Amino acid sequence: MKTIQLEIDGKKVHAKEGATILEVARQNGIYIPTLCNHPELKPSGVCRLCMVEISKNKRKNLVASCVYPAEENLVVKTDSEKIRKIRRMIVELLWPTVPALAKEFGVEKSRFVPEHTECCLCGLCVQYCAEVGKLNAAYFKGRGINREVAVLPELVDDCAYCTKCYGLCPGGWIVIQAMAL
Repeated sequence: MKTIQLEIDGKKVHAKEGATILEVARQNGIYIPTLCNHPELKPSGVCRLCMVEISKNKRKNLVASCVYPAEENLVVKTDSEKIRKIRRMIVELLWPTVPALAKEFGVEKSRFVPEHTECCLCGLCVQYCAEVGKLNAAYFKGRGINREVAVLPELVDDCAYCTKCYGLCPGGWIVIQAMAL
């Protein structure tokens, strides 16, 4: 497999062609926060917490590092003021469901009033249920501020007894939800 060179936060790094920016950063000890990324699941870019700023051909862009492929001569910034503002806003949108991230980004309250405060909508349970569990019981219902994780009524019992996604939930909401089923 071909090896490429790129720059992350001023550091020249090498990567295997096809690796994502997040993978390359982690391999080189560079921290990029994530919620929706899990080694057993395909990258989805749902949470957008892993946003980074890239420069390519004199153009700058914001991308989700978990799904964006590393490219030859790509310049990546993982911790600019713009990126910190985006991450703080994402944590505010998820507040108070992600207390560790709130502390990390200095978020003590949110200027947004969340409709649902239990689930951070990372999608790990939905994705795990489909990709690994092959049950397809959990799904996203609604859009925008009304979006929530739901379970198909005909699969409620199967979902409640499966429990395989419980360890993935950053806020523990899925365990509480299953107990209510």
